[in-house]
Amino acid sequence: MSRSLSRPAGRCAAMSRGCAPRWLAAVLVAFMAAPATARCVDESAFDPAAGIEPIVPATVDPRAQLQSMVRDALERSQAIGAAKLLAEAAIADVAEARSAKSLQASLSAGFGPAGSHSSNANSSTSEASALQARASLTISQLLFDGGRVDRLTDWRSQLAESARFGHLTQQEQLAMNTVALALERSRFRQHVLVYGQYVRKMSCLVEALGTIVAADRGRASELVQARKSLQQAELSQSQAQSQVRQIEVRLRRLVGDGLPGVEGLSTVLLQVPELAELVADVERSTEIAQLGAQAAAAAKYADVVATNTKPQLSWSFAGAQTAGLGGNHGNTRNGSLSVGIQVNVPLLNPGHAPATDAARKRASAAALQRAEALDARRYRVTEVYEQTQSALDRARRVGGVLRDSEQVRNFTLQQWQQLGRRSLFDVMGAEAEHYNLRVSYVNALHDGQQMNALLLSLGRGVSEWLR
Repeated sequence: MSRSLSRPAGRCAAMSRGCAPRWLAAVLVAFMAAPATARCVDESAFDPAAGIEPIVPATVDPRAQLQSMVRDALERSQAIGAAKLLAEAAIADVAEARSAKSLQASLSAGFGPAGSHSSNANSSTSEASALQARASLTISQLLFDGGRVDRLTDWRSQLAESARFGHLTQQEQLAMNTVALALERSRFRQHVLVYGQYVRKMSCLVEALGTIVAADRGRASELVQARKSLQQAELSQSQAQSQVRQIEVRLRRLVGDGLPGVEGLSTVLLQVPELAELVADVERSTEIAQLGAQAAAAAKYADVVATNTKPQLSWSFAGAQTAGLGGNHGNTRNGSLSVGIQVNVPLLNPGHAPATDAARKRASAAALQRAEALDARRYRVTEVYEQTQSALDRARRVGGVLRDSEQVRNFTLQQWQQLGRRSLFDVMGAEAEHYNLRVSYVNALHDGQQMNALLLSLGRGVSEWLR
């Protein structure tokens, strides 16, 4: 036993005094680099150079923040204002169609020269006035038209309902776009933080290597490699900051300059409803409801076309008064009065049957389009549901890998610090893998939330979920 222990000492003594100084130099280098490498473990401090505040536990309800942003977007949107005006105009069209059965009155008047001529077998009479004033009043009301006005009113009512659902659909689309942009903003702000921590870690390694290279020039290549990794981390951080600025430009266009924070948005949409509930909610979608209203409107219009050959019955009262000055009979005054029932019976209309057939086929086509859209949306919900579950499962699995990666990177760094038991390439590889996993975790979380928001949008809507 003593013989085996004495061999290294004898070997070192035979190596011309080089063993002890080299060992002492390694210890000296490690001692000089220890303060810098110790700081590399601390990643909790915020880097002001990142230009974005750190993500802290939410002090306000993140759903309330999304509600506020969506409300601001709806108030600012000119497209939503236009859709609202179109819905109001459609309601006015309904009132116009319904008024066709109400009492109608008209007054007409004229002023100017006038002349008349009448003749029969025995005599002829001519009358002229240099100046004549004319006035007439007509009052009428529809009594019966075979239900045409009622069908026309029903058609306009369905068009108004379609316009109302169109307004709601645009509101839902804007709400979905706002929520999606808010989640994307949260995603890239977390990218900035992760890459900022990566930059700090690589800066610590560069600082430590600078101290080591000052004492051992033979390790200068490691310093160059560390600087390269630092530059790559800074590039990734800069690109993430650019993405944040681009998204915020798009978000400000929707909600204005007062952008709230992103606290809590990374977990606001993690609760995924059951698939059966989501599929059942598809029929509550405003887009499906709009297609249903359009199909019903087409059916009502076919009924309107079918009533074009129905007889119409109305009563009317008409009175006229004329007064003339000058002319061949001097001053004259005439009046007339009539009251009666008017009947209009269409006798021949060759185009009525083809028009009715075309209208009914268009109504059937609209109903089939609604059924096709409903079926496609149900399958789309099933597909997006699977994508959502996959993204959230990926986030859970990456989270598990991250815990192991944290230990690996710490062990690798410690072993590298302890007299070179690991190479610098092992350290940088472990660091790069760890931060890439953190970015993957952030992406998986936000991908799952984006898919979850899309699921809600395909059914009852993001707006209803926010309420």
